[in-house]
Amino acid sequence: MTIEARVHTSLLTFLRSQNEPYWQHHLTMARLVARSLRLGNSLLLQTGCTSQTYCFSYLSSALLWENAAILVTPPIWQQQLLRDRIPQLARGLAVEKEILIGDRFPASPFKGLLLVSPQSWLRDRLYRENRIPDGIPTLIDPADDWENWTREELTVQIRSEDWQELLEYFPHCQSLIVQTRDRLAEHFYQRPRNPHNCYEISAADSELLETLFVEIDGDRLPPTWQKFIQSWQREEQLKWISATQTPLSKQEETRWQFSLNIAPIEVSRQLEGVWQKQTVVLMGGFLDWDGNAPIYQQQLGLGDLTCVRFSPHRQSECIQLYIPDRLPLPNTKEFQSALLQQVTRLCCGGMLGQRYQHRHQPEWIATVKRPAIVVVEDTPLRMQVGAALAAEFGSKVRVEQTDLPEDGILVSGWQFWRSRQDILPTPQLLVIATLPFPSTENPLVAARVNNYKSRRQDWFRNYMLPVALRELQRAVLPLRDARGVVALLDNRVNHRSYGQIVLAALEPLARINYIDW
Repeated sequence: MTIEARVHTSLLTFLRSQNEPYWQHHLTMARLVARSLRLGNSLLLQTGCTSQTYCFSYLSSALLWENAAILVTPPIWQQQLLRDRIPQLARGLAVEKEILIGDRFPASPFKGLLLVSPQSWLRDRLYRENRIPDGIPTLIDPADDWENWTREELTVQIRSEDWQELLEYFPHCQSLIVQTRDRLAEHFYQRPRNPHNCYEISAADSELLETLFVEIDGDRLPPTWQKFIQSWQREEQLKWISATQTPLSKQEETRWQFSLNIAPIEVSRQLEGVWQKQTVVLMGGFLDWDGNAPIYQQQLGLGDLTCVRFSPHRQSECIQLYIPDRLPLPNTKEFQSALLQQVTRLCCGGMLGQRYQHRHQPEWIATVKRPAIVVVEDTPLRMQVGAALAAEFGSKVRVEQTDLPEDGILVSGWQFWRSRQDILPTPQLLVIATLPFPSTENPLVAARVNNYKSRRQDWFRNYMLPVALRELQRAVLPLRDARGVVALLDNRVNHRSYGQIVLAALEPLARINYIDW
């Protein structure tokens, strides 16, 4: 019996024994992962749901696989797997397999499952630390943020302690080093503060650094400085100065410190060799709007592999989507007041079934019974929305806090909501102020856009739109099972050519023109 057949039979028996509804694609995904393990063919899977939903599929294949395998997953998910999912599944499959957590592969003969964090696995692969041998089949879950994780690992950062170390290495250049550091700090603190606390390194800053690099001996550099200068000399690098707050005392006093950062704009070149060292199965909720994931594959430098995208169930995973028309566009001065009015009305309750004061002016009644989430990325506007809602609803309103009452209202940015979806109660209503396009006010985003422009590539379709669609798809996941309502207040969906792509990415959905709680 092949491993595919064994996995299918065993997992089906386990799922039936749970006496609960289960994800409709479990068996198909499990067979695909088992086949990938047997044939050594890499695989990319877009599941359209969270890891909690589909994890039994790949875990059953990994547990029934007779040889060693690696699961690359964040530490917080590792603990949940070890505590609940793996023991539950192993008992149901009647299988015993050694499960370990660590960043080093055990001595032979190990035929178990090793759980490794993405950061540890990337460091080993990128910097050839050889703690994990080549050729071990590797499952990566989730792969949604893999590009960002890789860039973070490839980022070289110069902090305060690195400047001090440079002074110790080159005491004869002390005056130049101190002068360069102080002038960089002066330039940094003279810039107007932005919500991202980072700025692209200017031409004047580059000139200061390059003068310093000429004077110091490259063969005797501290390791961090050596990496920094090597990266500096490469083309297509992100170069920025960022600010961090450092505690000074137990009384919570802090001071701002700046650091120099450099990272590749594109990580595909560094990752191309990584994928060739072993069979990989990359899994995620939403990786690309195309089933073959061409943009995702290009961004990660993926070679030949099988791509599969599972479709959500059109009835049980359908969201209700409310998009009011005739709202001002986000880049207009009228948008702020219209947004505040719409958000207040939505959080007050739903519309009467067929009773209208005006064709586009519904009568609002009732009260939201489950939490409402209002996602506003612009920081000043988020504070204004939070203040307006607090004036209307009092202590029920929270701004980026997790102690949310059962009938509370949370106002947050995109990152806060997505990183805490699993710990916050499932909302009845998700209000999205604007589509989550990366802001070009962020110097790192602007640098990436300029890089696409310099190569005469479509920066919107290749970068901005894919990022927005992935963020949007992940944000609405909790509402699919709960049959919740998503209110999208960005009128560009109705009036821009990419609006149909946005709607297609949110499928399955039911367009509604009134909200009835």
